[in-house]
Amino acid sequence: MSKKDRNNGYNAEHIQVLEGLEAVRKRPSMYIGSTSSRGLHHLVFEVVDNSIDEVLAGYCKQIKITINEDNSVTVVDDGRGIPVENHPQEKRPAVEVVLTTLHAGGKFNNDSYKVAGGLHGVGVSVVNALSEWLEVEVYRDGKIYSQRYERGKKVTKIKASGSVNKTGTKITFFPDSEIFEKTDFENEIIIQRLRELAFLNKGAKIVFKDMRSGREEKFKYDGGILQYVAYLNQGKETVPKKPIYVQKTVSGVEVEVAMQYHAGYAEVIYSYANNIHTHEGGTHEYGFKVMLTRLINDFARRLGVLKENQNNLSGEDIREGLSAVISVKLMDPQFEGQTKTKLGNSDIRSIVDSVCYESIEAYFEQNPAITRRIIEKAIRASRAREAARKARELTRRKNALEISNLPGKLADCTSKDPGESELFIVEGDSAGGSAKQGRDRRFQAILPLRGKILNVEKARLDKILANEEIRTLITALGTGIESEFDIARARYQKIIIMTDADVDGSHIRVLLLTFFYRFMHELLESGFIYIAQPPLYKVKKGKREQYLFREEELDKLLTEWTRDGGVQIQRYKGLGEMNPDQLWETTMNPDSRIIKRVELVDAILADNIFGVLMGDKVEPRRKFIEDNARLVQNLDI
Repeated sequence: MSKKDRNNGYNAEHIQVLEGLEAVRKRPSMYIGSTSSRGLHHLVFEVVDNSIDEVLAGYCKQIKITINEDNSVTVVDDGRGIPVENHPQEKRPAVEVVLTTLHAGGKFNNDSYKVAGGLHGVGVSVVNALSEWLEVEVYRDGKIYSQRYERGKKVTKIKASGSVNKTGTKITFFPDSEIFEKTDFENEIIIQRLRELAFLNKGAKIVFKDMRSGREEKFKYDGGILQYVAYLNQGKETVPKKPIYVQKTVSGVEVEVAMQYHAGYAEVIYSYANNIHTHEGGTHEYGFKVMLTRLINDFARRLGVLKENQNNLSGEDIREGLSAVISVKLMDPQFEGQTKTKLGNSDIRSIVDSVCYESIEAYFEQNPAITRRIIEKAIRASRAREAARKARELTRRKNALEISNLPGKLADCTSKDPGESELFIVEGDSAGGSAKQGRDRRFQAILPLRGKILNVEKARLDKILANEEIRTLITALGTGIESEFDIARARYQKIIIMTDADVDGSHIRVLLLTFFYRFMHELLESGFIYIAQPPLYKVKKGKREQYLFREEELDKLLTEWTRDGGVQIQRYKGLGEMNPDQLWETTMNPDSRIIKRVELVDAILADNIFGVLMGDKVEPRRKFIEDNARLVQNLDI
């Protein structure tokens, strides 16, 4: 037997060595997470992050991001400009090294950047590798230096031309359709991140323009995260009127915290490390939460609101109705996992704790009336939490659903596989009856709702769990709620909101989405929530029959069909108007239906909109309606 045979055909010649950026093109998801929309937009953020690092270093005041008419993207900053002289080891221009070599950049040298977000050092080179073409211009030493690349490889040498009296870097890239599932950039995804960066870097001006539509947005916040929290709480009754602000640098770590309570019940905390949103929190967020719990309990006892024989308030009670932003900037952040969603530096916890305790304690001592209002809110939350605990017991699923106790009469599917099971949340018994008869009972479950569920934006958890329709919904989903929520227990991985195409149907959709956003956030993040799109019209001419989903479809069809006359048009306002077979074919059949997945693109904007639409204040809601009235597609009058 030959040596090759003994090794089962696996020998040295089978080891493949990928040169330069070939590895990135071979396995793009390892570097940008995916080749879907998220990965596509990540390219923009990698380039912008380089400019933001210049902001952090104190050399950049303005960044401009433009989506060009051909769907390429240009990012220009007024920083120092990427160095263009020959690299001492590589013997080629430094800008070329940065654009073609992984783990090459100034962020590994403390002399260049004291603080930086993109510490992996692969940013711009990965963008270059995954672009059909990329062009760079550097404004430095009074000249313009330019170079072009195609799929990561240079096609021109760097050349100097003209004269300028500015510094900075301009990068234009066109994403590679061979890599990405789609290459169309979406404004809202980019705008959310740019707004966030402007809040986190006070005084920096960030300008966005979409040449395809003409839309332009400018962000500049001299108040930084103070304005961030005010933005989160706009339109709400707040305590105090102006957010509490903490800023201090300890051992080279800059700590910034802004916090403010509002009259609602949702807790919103956004934490960042070097401008990176740490979705899973980490030591900085934990240090803040521990500090706040200890501080509020200390003051509750000092003021005699909590007696010696009473238990301390829990962190959940204390954070009810709190909006806070925590931002730390440090030289060597340690993130857990490749996705940078949790900060792991152990010393940051104690630094945030001590800095915040000292500053907020002083604020509370100087503002006893505000302190007392915050404590009293926490005590009310504590009482409601105990009531909610009892109400929660009613929603727990034991060995099987107690169908007889469900007023909505859940018609479950026979499949027990959550991956294929669908739950249709249907408005009213009439539509529920049609849906039950028309469905495929093997994998489709139907839950009719009687009327509108409670507006959870205006209610505490105990009142929410006392609502019969909400208890029914929680029990049907099987996930539990709030601190007991576990997405692994979800009985359906498609939850489809199916309501009438009228004002009441729209209101029910918003009420349900508000509930999911506030109490089952992970369902939205995991892409489990969908909106059904029932037809608006049935058009009939003789034996020909067609269902239409948009007004423009009707206009087009009428132009074609009315030449001979005799057209009948039926406008559907209620799902109950359709026979079971019609409802199946138009709205429930996976082969022919239209359903839209609800995606959480901009968490900050979503939080703000839910607060405006479902909160107590009328004026912000009126303004929102006036500003967005022109976007309404189907008006029920």
